Amino acid sequence: MRMSRPGPEPESMVVQLQDDQRIHYLAWAGGPGRPVVLVHGLARTAWTWLPIGRRLAAAHPVVAPDLRGHGASDAPLKGYDLESLALDTLTVMAGAGWGEAVDGPPVVVAGHGLGAMIAVEMARLQPASVAGVALIDGGWEVMIEATRLLPDQLVEAMNEPPEVLASMTTYLADRRDFDPASWDDDQEAAARAQVTERHAGHVGPVTKGSVVRRCVAAMYGYQPLEALAEVACPVTLVAASPGTADDEDERERRLAIEDAQAARARVGLPAMAVHVHEGAGHDLMRYRPDELTHELELLAAG
Repeated sequence: MRMSRPGPEPESMVVQLQDDQRIHYLAWAGGPGRPVVLVHGLARTAWTWLPIGRRLAAAHPVVAPDLRGHGASDAPLKGYDLESLALDTLTVMAGAGWGEAVDGPPVVVAGHGLGAMIAVEMARLQPASVAGVALIDGGWEVMIEATRLLPDQLVEAMNEPPEVLASMTTYLADRRDFDPASWDDDQEAAARAQVTERHAGHVGPVTKGSVVRRCVAAMYGYQPLEALAEVACPVTLVAASPGTADDEDERERRLAIEDAQAARARVGLPAMAVHVHEGAGHDLMRYRPDELTHELELLAAG
Protein backbone atom coordinates (compact mmCIF):
# COMPACT_ATOMS: atom_id res chain seq x y z
CA MET A 1 0.00 0.00 0.00
CA ARG A 2 1.26 3.47 -0.88
CA MET A 3 1.57 5.54 2.29
CA SER A 4 -0.43 8.70 2.83
CA ARG A 5 1.13 12.09 2.43
CA PRO A 6 2.53 13.22 5.80
CA GLY A 7 0.25 15.55 7.71
CA PRO A 8 -1.49 15.92 11.06
CA GLU A 9 -4.07 13.44 12.27
CA PRO A 10 -7.50 14.93 12.99
CA GLU A 11 -9.10 14.96 16.41
CA SER A 12 -12.46 13.21 16.69
CA MET A 13 -15.06 15.42 18.41
CA VAL A 14 -18.82 15.60 19.07
CA VAL A 15 -21.25 18.52 19.35
CA GLN A 16 -24.75 18.16 20.82
CA LEU A 17 -27.64 19.86 19.03
CA GLN A 18 -30.66 21.48 20.66
CA ASP A 19 -32.71 18.33 20.04
CA ASP A 20 -30.04 16.30 21.88
CA GLN A 21 -28.79 14.68 18.69
CA ARG A 22 -25.02 14.35 18.46
CA ILE A 23 -22.98 15.29 15.41
CA HIS A 24 -19.50 13.81 15.13
CA TYR A 25 -16.78 15.73 13.34
CA LEU A 26 -13.07 15.65 12.59
CA ALA A 27 -11.01 18.70 13.50
CA TRP A 28 -7.54 19.88 12.57
CA ALA A 29 -6.19 22.75 14.69
CA GLY A 30 -4.31 24.04 11.65
CA GLY A 31 -2.60 27.31 10.89
CA PRO A 32 -3.67 30.96 11.17
CA GLY A 33 -5.60 31.19 7.90
CA ARG A 34 -9.35 31.41 7.36
CA PRO A 35 -11.26 28.42 8.81
CA VAL A 36 -12.50 25.79 6.35
CA VAL A 37 -15.50 23.50 6.75
CA LEU A 38 -15.61 20.34 4.60
CA VAL A 39 -19.00 18.71 4.00
CA HIS A 40 -19.13 15.17 2.59
CA GLY A 41 -21.54 13.71 0.08
CA LEU A 42 -24.40 11.24 0.21
CA ALA A 43 -23.67 8.00 2.10
CA ARG A 44 -20.07 9.15 2.70
CA THR A 45 -18.43 10.29 5.93
CA ALA A 46 -16.06 12.99 7.14
CA TRP A 47 -13.16 10.59 6.56
CA THR A 48 -13.44 11.08 2.78
CA TRP A 49 -11.89 14.51 3.39
CA LEU A 50 -8.71 13.17 5.05
CA PRO A 51 -6.39 13.96 2.10
CA ILE A 52 -7.68 17.53 1.91
CA GLY A 53 -7.83 18.14 5.66
CA ARG A 54 -4.22 17.07 6.04
CA ARG A 55 -3.06 19.43 3.33
CA LEU A 56 -5.18 22.41 4.36
CA ALA A 57 -4.17 22.12 8.02
CA ALA A 58 -0.73 23.50 7.22
CA ALA A 59 -2.35 26.94 6.91
CA HIS A 60 -5.99 26.67 8.06
CA PRO A 61 -8.05 25.28 10.93
CA VAL A 62 -10.41 22.69 9.45
CA VAL A 63 -13.50 20.75 10.51
CA ALA A 64 -15.28 17.97 8.63
CA PRO A 65 -18.59 16.79 10.13
CA ASP A 66 -20.44 13.53 9.68
CA LEU A 67 -23.89 14.63 8.52
CA ARG A 68 -26.76 13.41 10.65
CA GLY A 69 -27.52 9.80 9.80
CA HIS A 70 -23.98 9.32 8.46
CA GLY A 71 -20.77 8.01 9.96
CA ALA A 72 -20.59 8.34 13.74
CA SER A 73 -23.35 10.97 14.02
CA ASP A 74 -26.78 10.13 15.40
CA ALA A 75 -29.49 9.02 12.96
CA PRO A 76 -32.86 10.47 14.03
CA LEU A 77 -36.03 9.83 12.07
CA LYS A 78 -36.24 13.39 10.73
CA GLY A 79 -34.09 16.38 9.84
CA TYR A 80 -32.75 15.34 6.42
CA ASP A 81 -33.95 18.38 4.49
CA LEU A 82 -31.20 20.73 3.31
CA GLU A 83 -32.06 23.44 5.84
CA SER A 84 -31.76 21.07 8.80
CA LEU A 85 -28.50 19.59 7.53
CA ALA A 86 -27.13 23.11 7.00
CA LEU A 87 -28.16 24.18 10.51
CA ASP A 88 -26.41 21.10 11.93
CA THR A 89 -23.20 22.12 10.18
CA LEU A 90 -23.53 25.74 11.29
CA THR A 91 -23.81 24.41 14.86
CA VAL A 92 -20.56 22.48 14.39
CA MET A 93 -18.98 25.73 13.19
CA ALA A 94 -20.25 27.61 16.24
CA GLY A 95 -18.81 24.91 18.47
CA ALA A 96 -15.45 25.58 16.88
CA GLY A 97 -15.85 29.31 17.56
CA TRP A 98 -16.68 30.34 14.00
CA GLY A 99 -19.59 32.20 12.47
CA GLU A 100 -21.92 35.02 13.39
CA ALA A 101 -23.78 33.05 16.10
CA VAL A 102 -20.67 33.20 18.31
CA ASP A 103 -19.13 36.41 16.91
CA GLY A 104 -16.46 34.31 15.24
CA PRO A 105 -14.78 34.59 11.86
CA PRO A 106 -16.59 33.59 8.67
CA VAL A 107 -15.49 30.38 6.98
CA VAL A 108 -15.02 28.84 3.58
CA VAL A 109 -17.41 25.89 3.14
CA ALA A 110 -16.56 23.18 0.62
CA GLY A 111 -19.20 20.57 -0.13
CA HIS A 112 -19.01 17.42 -2.23
CA GLY A 113 -22.18 16.33 -4.06
CA LEU A 114 -24.97 16.56 -1.48
CA GLY A 115 -22.50 18.54 0.64
CA ALA A 116 -22.33 21.23 -2.06
CA MET A 117 -26.07 21.79 -1.74
CA ILE A 118 -25.70 22.01 2.03
CA ALA A 119 -22.87 24.54 1.64
CA VAL A 120 -25.11 26.72 -0.53
CA GLU A 121 -27.91 26.47 2.03
CA MET A 122 -25.51 27.48 4.80
CA ALA A 123 -24.61 30.63 2.87
CA ARG A 124 -28.30 31.42 2.33
CA LEU A 125 -29.17 30.92 6.01
CA GLN A 126 -26.20 32.78 7.52
CA PRO A 127 -24.48 34.89 4.86
CA ALA A 128 -22.31 36.66 7.46
CA SER A 129 -20.91 33.28 8.55
CA VAL A 130 -19.76 32.13 5.09
CA ALA A 131 -16.95 33.93 3.27
CA GLY A 132 -16.85 31.55 0.33
CA VAL A 133 -18.51 28.42 -1.04
CA ALA A 134 -16.84 25.64 -3.03
CA LEU A 135 -19.06 23.31 -5.05
CA ILE A 136 -17.13 20.07 -5.44
CA ASP A 137 -18.69 18.14 -8.33
CA GLY A 138 -22.21 19.05 -7.31
CA GLY A 139 -24.55 21.85 -6.39
CA TRP A 140 -25.11 23.49 -9.79
CA GLU A 141 -27.24 20.86 -11.58
CA VAL A 142 -30.89 19.83 -11.34
CA MET A 143 -30.75 16.25 -10.09
CA ILE A 144 -33.31 14.75 -12.46
CA GLU A 145 -31.41 16.24 -15.40
CA ALA A 146 -27.97 15.28 -14.12
CA THR A 147 -28.79 11.67 -13.26
CA ARG A 148 -31.64 10.95 -15.71
CA LEU A 149 -33.04 8.81 -12.91
CA LEU A 150 -36.04 9.13 -10.65
CA PRO A 151 -35.21 9.32 -6.92
CA ASP A 152 -36.06 5.65 -6.25
CA GLN A 153 -33.98 4.61 -9.23
CA LEU A 154 -30.97 6.51 -7.90
CA VAL A 155 -31.34 4.88 -4.49
CA GLU A 156 -31.51 1.47 -6.15
CA ALA A 157 -28.46 2.22 -8.29
CA MET A 158 -26.45 2.98 -5.15
CA ASN A 159 -26.89 -0.53 -3.74
CA GLU A 160 -23.68 -2.55 -3.64
CA PRO A 161 -23.59 -6.05 -5.19
CA PRO A 162 -23.70 -8.79 -2.51
CA GLU A 163 -20.28 -10.10 -3.53
CA VAL A 164 -18.68 -6.73 -2.75
CA LEU A 165 -20.16 -6.79 0.76
CA ALA A 166 -19.17 -10.40 1.44
CA SER A 167 -16.29 -9.28 3.68
CA MET A 168 -14.22 -6.26 4.58
CA THR A 169 -11.48 -7.68 2.38
CA THR A 170 -13.68 -7.85 -0.73
CA TYR A 171 -15.12 -4.41 -0.03
CA LEU A 172 -11.72 -2.77 0.34
CA ALA A 173 -10.42 -4.56 -2.77
CA ASP A 174 -13.37 -3.20 -4.76
CA ARG A 175 -12.62 0.36 -3.59
CA ARG A 176 -8.90 -0.01 -4.26
CA ASP A 177 -9.51 -1.27 -7.78
CA PHE A 178 -11.35 1.92 -8.78
CA ASP A 179 -7.87 3.43 -9.10
CA PRO A 180 -4.99 1.50 -7.51
CA ALA A 181 -2.54 4.39 -8.04
CA SER A 182 -4.51 6.65 -5.68
CA TRP A 183 -5.17 4.03 -2.99
CA ASP A 184 -3.37 4.76 0.27
CA ASP A 185 -3.91 4.72 4.05
CA ASP A 186 -6.30 7.67 3.93
CA GLN A 187 -8.43 6.02 1.26
CA GLU A 188 -8.60 2.81 3.27
CA ALA A 189 -9.66 4.76 6.37
CA ALA A 190 -12.37 6.51 4.35
CA ALA A 191 -13.61 3.23 2.90
CA ARG A 192 -13.71 1.48 6.28
CA ALA A 193 -15.74 4.34 7.76
CA GLN A 194 -18.53 3.83 5.21
CA VAL A 195 -19.37 0.28 6.29
CA THR A 196 -19.86 -1.74 9.44
CA GLU A 197 -19.08 -5.40 9.99
CA ARG A 198 -22.10 -7.67 10.42
CA HIS A 199 -22.79 -11.38 10.80
CA ALA A 200 -20.43 -13.96 9.34
CA GLY A 201 -17.90 -11.29 8.38
CA HIS A 202 -20.21 -9.51 5.96
CA VAL A 203 -20.26 -5.72 5.85
CA GLY A 204 -23.07 -3.26 5.26
CA PRO A 205 -23.40 0.48 4.77
CA VAL A 206 -23.20 2.64 7.88
CA THR A 207 -25.81 4.97 6.35
CA LYS A 208 -29.25 3.41 6.64
CA GLY A 209 -31.42 3.09 3.56
CA SER A 210 -34.10 5.30 5.13
CA VAL A 211 -31.53 8.08 5.57
CA VAL A 212 -30.35 7.75 1.98
CA ARG A 213 -33.94 7.98 0.69
CA ARG A 214 -34.66 11.11 2.74
CA CYS A 215 -31.44 12.79 1.62
CA VAL A 216 -32.09 11.88 -2.02
CA ALA A 217 -35.54 13.48 -1.73
CA ALA A 218 -33.88 16.67 -0.46
CA MET A 219 -31.39 16.61 -3.32
CA TYR A 220 -34.15 16.28 -5.94
CA GLY A 221 -35.95 19.25 -4.40
CA TYR A 222 -32.88 21.49 -4.71
CA GLN A 223 -33.21 24.27 -7.30
CA PRO A 224 -29.65 25.33 -8.15
CA LEU A 225 -30.39 28.42 -10.26
CA GLU A 226 -32.58 29.91 -7.55
CA ALA A 227 -30.18 28.92 -4.77
CA LEU A 228 -26.96 30.15 -6.38
CA ALA A 229 -28.61 33.48 -7.23
CA GLU A 230 -28.95 34.06 -3.48
CA VAL A 231 -25.31 33.42 -2.53
CA ALA A 232 -23.50 36.75 -2.52
CA CYS A 233 -20.10 35.47 -1.39
CA PRO A 234 -17.48 34.17 -3.86
CA VAL A 235 -18.30 30.74 -5.27
CA THR A 236 -15.80 28.28 -6.72
CA LEU A 237 -17.07 25.40 -8.83
CA VAL A 238 -14.81 22.34 -9.18
CA ALA A 239 -16.00 19.75 -11.68
CA ALA A 240 -14.82 16.25 -12.46
CA SER A 241 -14.80 15.48 -16.17
CA PRO A 242 -14.24 11.76 -16.79
CA GLY A 243 -15.70 11.84 -20.30
CA THR A 244 -14.59 13.30 -23.59
CA ALA A 245 -15.52 16.60 -25.22
CA ASP A 246 -18.16 14.96 -27.42
CA ASP A 247 -19.78 13.07 -24.54
CA GLU A 248 -23.43 14.10 -24.17
CA ASP A 249 -23.34 14.04 -20.36
CA GLU A 250 -20.26 16.27 -20.37
CA ARG A 251 -21.94 18.76 -22.70
CA GLU A 252 -24.99 18.89 -20.45
CA ARG A 253 -22.85 19.52 -17.38
CA ARG A 254 -21.03 22.40 -19.11
CA LEU A 255 -24.35 23.89 -20.18
CA ALA A 256 -25.59 23.65 -16.59
CA ILE A 257 -22.52 25.64 -15.46
CA GLU A 258 -23.35 28.31 -18.04
CA ASP A 259 -26.94 28.44 -16.77
CA ALA A 260 -25.73 28.88 -13.18
CA GLN A 261 -23.36 31.66 -14.22
CA ALA A 262 -26.19 33.41 -16.05
CA ALA A 263 -28.51 33.12 -13.04
CA ARG A 264 -25.93 34.88 -10.87
CA ALA A 265 -25.23 37.53 -13.50
CA ARG A 266 -28.94 38.41 -13.76
CA VAL A 267 -28.95 39.52 -10.11
CA GLY A 268 -25.60 41.26 -10.31
CA LEU A 269 -23.49 38.63 -8.57
CA PRO A 270 -19.92 37.89 -9.68
CA ALA A 271 -19.18 34.87 -11.84
CA MET A 272 -18.14 31.66 -10.19
CA ALA A 273 -14.52 30.58 -10.52
CA VAL A 274 -14.62 27.32 -12.48
CA HIS A 275 -12.02 24.54 -12.40
CA VAL A 276 -12.57 21.41 -14.51
CA HIS A 277 -10.46 18.30 -13.89
CA GLU A 278 -10.24 16.32 -17.09
CA GLY A 279 -10.02 12.56 -16.75
CA ALA A 280 -11.02 12.54 -13.09
CA GLY A 281 -13.94 10.80 -11.41
CA HIS A 282 -16.47 12.22 -8.94
CA ASP A 283 -14.27 11.66 -5.87
CA LEU A 284 -11.88 14.55 -6.49
CA MET A 285 -10.58 14.33 -2.92
CA ARG A 286 -9.05 11.01 -3.94
CA TYR A 287 -8.09 11.66 -7.55
CA ARG A 288 -6.92 15.30 -7.43
CA PRO A 289 -6.06 16.12 -3.77
CA ASP A 290 -3.21 18.55 -4.47
CA GLU A 291 -5.14 20.49 -7.10
CA LEU A 292 -8.34 20.60 -5.04
CA THR A 293 -6.43 21.82 -1.98
CA HIS A 294 -4.87 24.60 -4.05
CA GLU A 295 -8.28 25.67 -5.37
CA LEU A 296 -9.69 25.83 -1.84
CA GLU A 297 -6.67 27.82 -0.68
CA LEU A 298 -7.29 30.33 -3.49
CA LEU A 299 -10.88 30.75 -2.36
CA ALA A 300 -9.86 31.14 1.28
CA ALA A 301 -7.23 33.73 0.37
CA GLY A 302 -9.80 35.85 -1.44
